Amino acid sequence: MSFIKRLSFFLFGLSIGIVFLVFFFKNKAKETGAEFCYLPNCRVLKDMRSKSYSYSDEVTQMIASGTIDSLGIKTFFTNGDVDFENSDTKSKPCKTYKIDYETEEKGKQTLTVINCPKKISIEKIE
Repeated sequence: MSFIKRLSFFLFGLSIGIVFLVFFFKNKAKETGAEFCYLPNCRVLKDMRSKSYSYSDEVTQMIASGTIDSLGIKTFFTNGDVDFENSDTKSKPCKTYKIDYETEEKGKQTLTVINCPKKISIEKIE
């Protein structure tokens, strides 16, 4: 067999294997809800989503006045970007994170969250 023929067989088999793995992992993620979070932003947000939370008095007043709702706050934890430069990630035991999220109607908003080992506290929305 010539090199070109062997290379074509190899590439054909490799492409079938890649397609199989893509479908397998997509279905596995849909069934189990598993996420593959390797980057720091994804890991921090996933950690926060898994904990119970409470609101500060300022955020509670904003929710009562209708400025923002709890679904809007949950959007920060799914689609937001953690601003690591302005966050305090070195403090013990609770770390303070600033999460940015941009919408068309409200523009860029920043959520300040205190992340403790057992729960999070949503402190401020700017």
